[in-house]
Amino acid sequence: MQVLPLTPARFGDLADLFATGPATRGCWCMWFIDPPKQVRSNWGPGNRAALEALAHTADPPLGLIAYEGDVPVGWIATGPRSRYPNAIGPRARILKGRDPTEDDDVWLLPCFFVRVGHRRKGVTAALVSAAVEEATRHGAKAVEGFPIADAYEKKADADYVGKERRFAECGFECISRPSPRRVVMRRDLR
Repeated sequence: MQVLPLTPARFGDLADLFATGPATRGCWCMWFIDPPKQVRSNWGPGNRAALEALAHTADPPLGLIAYEGDVPVGWIATGPRSRYPNAIGPRARILKGRDPTEDDDVWLLPCFFVRVGHRRKGVTAALVSAAVEEATRHGAKAVEGFPIADAYEKKADADYVGKERRFAECGFECISRPSPRRVVMRRDLR
């Protein structure tokens, strides 16, 4: 498996991957970037255009794509927490206890997607590991995620935010449990 940063040249691969999921072909991973009303009104083509425009200017890249051969099989959004205003804004509850002075230095892994038929084959772990490497290359202080807690029985969202145990397997530690449903996991890099 190869994991590569999203570039404008690879946007077609991301589009191919996102076409396989009903949520991804609507949201286009804009949920934590744009205001919720805007994401809803742009559902589908508008969100795609917004993400594609960002892919042309984003530094560091907006995320990473996992490939098996030439087939894009997984995606992880990543970058500094400051990139994701809906995850850290005044109405955000999951990361409300964070240190806001770290928002430019701590990276967040807010969204995942793995193509059906490739799940439970290590794609998520490969994406998380590659995201940690990417954050390290860019001088991040730490990497965080807010996956579904292992103890939470309804895990439908785990396909998009990850699972607690997967983060733990990649060296992340729990730093808070803001709700029975969510856990904030962190891996310090320096």
